Amino acid sequence: MSIRQTRSSDIVIQTLARIRASQTHMPGLKRTLTVLALFVPLLAVADPQRSGDDFRIVPMEFESHGTTLFGSLVLPHRGRTHAAVVFIHGSGKQSRNLEWARRFASAGIAALVYDKRGAGKSGGEYEGNQSVSEKNILLLASDAATALDALAHQPALGGVPLGFAGISQAGWIAPLAARRSAHTRFLVLWSAPVCKVSEEDIFSKYTRDAFAQKVPSYREALDARTGKYVWPDFLGRDTDSAEDLDPLAIPGLWIFSDNDGSIPVDLSIERLQALKRKGRAFEFVVAPGLGHNNMDGTFSIATEWIRKTVR
Repeated sequence: MSIRQTRSSDIVIQTLARIRASQTHMPGLKRTLTVLALFVPLLAVADPQRSGDDFRIVPMEFESHGTTLFGSLVLPHRGRTHAAVVFIHGSGKQSRNLEWARRFASAGIAALVYDKRGAGKSGGEYEGNQSVSEKNILLLASDAATALDALAHQPALGGVPLGFAGISQAGWIAPLAARRSAHTRFLVLWSAPVCKVSEEDIFSKYTRDAFAQKVPSYREALDARTGKYVWPDFLGRDTDSAEDLDPLAIPGLWIFSDNDGSIPVDLSIERLQALKRKGRAFEFVVAPGLGHNNMDGTFSIATEWIRKTVR
C-alpha cells in the first residue's frame, strides 16, 4: 500500500473523535469493527522526512541501578516543543533509534532514545534468556523511569509535558515506568500487549508470530492447547499490563494492527475497554494490514494525538 507524503491533522483528530464516540455507544466486537472501519482513511497519512535543520541532538547519560546508560535527546530546532517522550524499546538487544527520534522532533516533540542496558554504549548486562521475567521487566521499567526523570531536568524542556512512547514489549514496561515517575503525563504505545505475559506467550506460540490476513482470536489460541499452561516460578510474577495500568490517571493511546500475529489484539482491546469503563482515559485505534511493526504507517496518528492531548 502506498503512503502519500502529506499531513492531515484534521482527519486524524476528527477520526479519533469519531472513534471515541463509537466506543461510547457500541459494545464488544461491533465497537472494534467500527474502529477498524474508521481507521482506514488514516493510512494515507504519513510524516514527511524533513531536513536536519529541523532538529538538534544533545548527548545524554543517566545512572540506573549503578549502571550508566547513554542516549541522545533530539529536540525540535524551530518552533514550539509541544511535548517530550522517552522511547522504550521492544524486545532484543537494541541501541538508540535516532530515526524515530528525528521524526518525533519533526512533529514538534522532543524524544530521548537510549541504548538498552548491555547494548551500544550503555553498561550493564543484556538479559536475553529471561527477558520477560519479573526481574528484567522491573529493571527495564526502572531504566525508563530514570530516563524520564533525567529528561525532566533538561533546561530546554522546562514546563513541557513528558510521557512514554514505545513498541511491543514496552507494553509491559511503560505502565510500570509511568507509576515510578511522577513526571509521566501520557503514554503512546504501538503493538503493545494489554494482558499477561503468559497470555501473549500462549497466543504467539499458536500463531508462531505469523502475519496473515486474518489472525486467530486469543480464545482460538487458548482452546487449541492440549495441556494446561504453567507459568514458570523462576520467572517471578506473570506481569499483567492491564493490572499495572489500572492505577494510572493519565491518558494513553494504543495503536494496533488487525493482522498482528505476535500479540492478542482482541484480548488487549477487551482489557482496554474494561479499563475505560472504570474511567481510565485510554484510547485505541486498529490499522488494517500493517502487522506488528506498524510504526511507519501510523506515526503521524501518534504525534497528532500527543499534540492534541497535551494541548
